[in-house]
Amino acid sequence: MTAKKRIVFCDFDGTITVNDNIIAIINHFNPPGWKEIAEKTLAQELTIMDGVGQMFRLLPTSLEREVVDFGITNAKIRDGFADFLAFCRDEQIEFYVTSGGIDFFVYPILARFGIPENHIYCNGSDFTGERIEITWPNPCDRECGNNCGMCKTTIMRRFPADQYERIIIGDSVTDFEGAKLADIVYSRSYLTTKCRELGIAHTEYETFNDIINNMKSERSHKQDEL
Repeated sequence: MTAKKRIVFCDFDGTITVNDNIIAIINHFNPPGWKEIAEKTLAQELTIMDGVGQMFRLLPTSLEREVVDFGITNAKIRDGFADFLAFCRDEQIEFYVTSGGIDFFVYPILARFGIPENHIYCNGSDFTGERIEITWPNPCDRECGNNCGMCKTTIMRRFPADQYERIIIGDSVTDFEGAKLADIVYSRSYLTTKCRELGIAHTEYETFNDIINNMKSERSHKQDEL
């Protein structure tokens, strides 16, 4: 039997980056009413699409330069990320970014890491009106009714379970549904809490070096069993 090809679907905000850039941007500019929207989104009372869209709509497009600059300069990359990308290349593991983040900061921040743009899925932005609008180029397919905005499970389903060992790395509400489909889950923060609630097997991480070490350990165990 041919071995399944390993593939990673990696979140961006709070995963590749240490902080959640969306929340950091909105918090920095602090428009009235944003905290209630954020709380409802995290509690899943609002969909991701509605919550993120509503929060950015609170900001006028006159702030475009400031918002873009802050989004790019505020982000701090989690330790071990570049090493993890090198590990994936060495191990021939396909690597995709599946992000609920926004194009105006996701692409510039990731540009130095050499990830092909067709391996980066995220939301778009429109600064042509009076208010910032988030656009949604990666909507849910027929199998997902969660109004995700950037639907991670839709992307994952393009890589069939009978051909791929699907690995998800994440931290938040946007990763819950993907974790249900994945063969292997690396989690922290909200995703860990949700995996515990749902009884989904997961391995916690703090840095990408933790993930590298776990993957190497699992590989050694498999080799020992052969």
